[in-house]
Amino acid sequence: MAPRDHDEDDLTLHDLIEGPTRDLTAARAAALARTQARPSSDDHEVDGTSGDPQGSQPHDRRGDTVDRVVLDGLPASGALYRRALLGVVPGIGGRRGSDVPSVELGVSGVAVDQRHLADYDRVCGFRLTDRLPATYLHVLGFPLSLRLMTSPGFPIPLTGVVHVANRITVHRPVEVGESVDFHTYAENLRPHERGRQLDVVLVGSIGGEEVWRGVSTYLGKERSAGGGPRRDRGDRPAPPAASARWRVTPRVGTDYARVSGDHNPIHTSKLGARLFGFPRPIAHGMWSKARCLAALAPRLPEAYTVDVSFKLPVPLPSTVAFSASATGAGWDFALHSARDGRPHLVGSVR
Repeated sequence: MAPRDHDEDDLTLHDLIEGPTRDLTAARAAALARTQARPSSDDHEVDGTSGDPQGSQPHDRRGDTVDRVVLDGLPASGALYRRALLGVVPGIGGRRGSDVPSVELGVSGVAVDQRHLADYDRVCGFRLTDRLPATYLHVLGFPLSLRLMTSPGFPIPLTGVVHVANRITVHRPVEVGESVDFHTYAENLRPHERGRQLDVVLVGSIGGEEVWRGVSTYLGKERSAGGGPRRDRGDRPAPPAASARWRVTPRVGTDYARVSGDHNPIHTSKLGARLFGFPRPIAHGMWSKARCLAALAPRLPEAYTVDVSFKLPVPLPSTVAFSASATGAGWDFALHSARDGRPHLVGSVR
């Protein structure tokens, strides 16, 4: 019997709930240390009752009905995932809300750790430069969105949620020496044939100017689903000719969790994947998007919108085929299974 790769070791249920799931990236650790060092730092709950001790964060929706809370620093993502995991244990989990929370979270002055950026670039296939990849801003502000999604009453449970689409708009390039202000909110809760889905919006600004916007669409599966639009179940078209093939190993799940702070166990643990209906771990959708964008990076304009729909999960391990074609307005690209042509991701750059 061949020796077992340590990256494929499974976790126990105790490991999943009690850790060690803390975010190990230097950027997150530094942000947490700054927050803990401040004597007036209160980890304000996102229920809208703790006020806004540092003033209002810029916003762009729902007028005066929104409670705006500015945090002293980025939250620690590991503790938030432990909260989410405990939330699915019978007798412990709280009730889900019937609508999106009327709260907007913000944080100011998020700096880039160059070692963390280099680590992210290597994991996702980007060249090492001082210009931030479009998908890196999603990672940089992800703990803020994660805090929103683990707040009491959030309508869709975080653990087991399916990321079905993501749109990123880059208004202008962001350099490594710039600090970014983020705010996040949820909107557009709607029915789906398999449950409910909503959009989590994350906005990055510098000097009061919006420079980046990400919209992630998440699906929460429910047994009593129905009422939403149904997918077209017609014949699947043949996949386009591949321009590259990538071997996606189990290490992709653990490495991306480390650099992104997204420790959802469906990506890193066999047990965690099985608990939520997957026979084995699956790759993060945002890793798949980043890997495709890295392949297109030399040909991207200064400002653009990259839109993707996540189709079937990428099981770990597997081999995927990447294809891209130039259009008059930009690029169309896709990721398919190299074995049977099943679609994993379709996207466009405009």
